[in-house]
Amino acid sequence: MKTSNLLAAAALSLLAAAGAHAETYEGVQPLASGYSRAEVAPQAVAAAREGNVYSDASSATVAPVLAASTDRAAVRNEAVAAAHAPGQNLRPETFAGSVIPSQAKGLSFTRQAGL
Repeated sequence: MKTSNLLAAAALSLLAAAGAHAETYEGVQPLASGYSRAEVAPQAVAAAREGNVYSDASSATVAPVLAASTDRAAVRNEAVAAAHAPGQNLRPETFAGSVIPSQAKGLSFTRQAGL
């Protein structure tokens, strides 16, 4: 029984040794190019100026600034008025039926500390 196990193990080890072989190293492959450095240099400059054609951005340039249709001071005044409007932070979902009551729209909800 021991000899059959020993022979089976030897046969398996021979199969493993025969199947395993190292890959041969072929060295660095020589560069096969038909262009000289003088011919490649202008192509490199043109490619560098073209930008990255494989980038995610559709354009590498900055979008032009659009002209404003309203005055800066008018926009600021509207923002200040909206910020100071009473009940401007009211959300409809905080009230029953998701509707802000008419009496709550015009009130100021600021509290003063009682001393």
